[in-house]
Amino acid sequence: MRNPKIRFKEYTKDWEQRKLGEMGSLKNGMNFSKDAMGRGYPFVNLQNIFGKNIIDVNNLGKAEASTQQLKEYSLEKGDVLFVRSSVKLEGVGEAAVVPKTLENTTYSGFVIRFRDEVGLDDNFKKFVFSIKSVRDQIMAQATNSANKNVSQTILGNLAIPVPEFEEQEKIGSCFSSLDHLLTLHQRKCEEIKTLKKYMFQKMFPQDGMNIPEIRFAGFTGDWEQRKLSELVEVVDGDRGKNYPIESDFTTIGHTLFLNASNVTTNGFLFLENQYISEEKSNSMGNGRLQEDDIIITSRGSLGHIAWYNTDISRKIPYVRINSGMLILRKREEIVTSYLYHYMKSDKGQNQILFMSFGSAQPQLTKKCMENLKVVFPKDINEQHRLGQYFSYLDHLLTLHQRKCEELKKMKKFMFQNMFV
Repeated sequence: MRNPKIRFKEYTKDWEQRKLGEMGSLKNGMNFSKDAMGRGYPFVNLQNIFGKNIIDVNNLGKAEASTQQLKEYSLEKGDVLFVRSSVKLEGVGEAAVVPKTLENTTYSGFVIRFRDEVGLDDNFKKFVFSIKSVRDQIMAQATNSANKNVSQTILGNLAIPVPEFEEQEKIGSCFSSLDHLLTLHQRKCEEIKTLKKYMFQKMFPQDGMNIPEIRFAGFTGDWEQRKLSELVEVVDGDRGKNYPIESDFTTIGHTLFLNASNVTTNGFLFLENQYISEEKSNSMGNGRLQEDDIIITSRGSLGHIAWYNTDISRKIPYVRINSGMLILRKREEIVTSYLYHYMKSDKGQNQILFMSFGSAQPQLTKKCMENLKVVFPKDINEQHRLGQYFSYLDHLLTLHQRKCEELKKMKKFMFQNMFV
């Protein structure tokens, strides 16, 4: 059989293609009665396998079982469990490896166990059943009923690409390291999100209070509450006769015309862009961005906030909002970075949600936004410190999210090229 495109240089032997049933035994899981469920011994079910490459040991099921059943259906480290039945075709046949902590645990009748008898590397087994050539075989052979199903026969006939053991170890170790790095960065993202949410709650005054619980050293005095319209000019987009129609848009051009995908819960995202000509832009009225403007979505996906700061305005100097957005253009009393993070906090978002109307397509009017209440410290320096702090957390989050995306792309590329 052919070999993968990318290999560790010390390995040159051809890969083999072997049927799964020739490399070990397959066994359906145990069918528990309704009366046995909810108490007794732990068992692995579908939810412990979906989307994993190693069995999720959390939230195991429980069922009563006899001593003979516990022995017959017990698991060993390195066993592979396949999803036998799934509502969705994508889920059927998903596989995960049993860790040492689940030895002597049982598994349900919705699962098929493969017990390796030729000594495949455990880390290699975590990944080989997810590669395209194996998944394509499962998809093509899964049977239809109320659910999608695979059988021992189908799994036993799967053609599995197998290199020599030492190469299995290297491949398994490589992908395990990638997964470990990805998990670390994903965990860091969640930690930063949790910290940010906590600090939002503690660094803004609670309802009825004039000062926050946590404050930077050196700042004292009560905070102030004002209407948004007293702090910024709320600018609506152009909806007149010169509003762009489909034929006005191009994939490259002079002025970026923002669409819903450009303003997200995480700020600006410039993946799917549409442009209008300079002439078209000049023919329109309100809606052209100025540096330091804040943009908020006012129709459909409400309350997405983006900040047209110096870095972005230098890269994309000509930008207009569409009719489903509003611009918040500051006056001297408020620091933009502070206002940006306040609008993204629960205090700002809860008001936006309360003010919105319409069920099919929720909307937010300019007048509603003008009446939104903003609490802020009177000291401009404290506003700057708060804005800088939350911007720093956003920066850290972006770095870890970007690393996650890079690792996912790398893993996908390596999957396509390090397996047959």
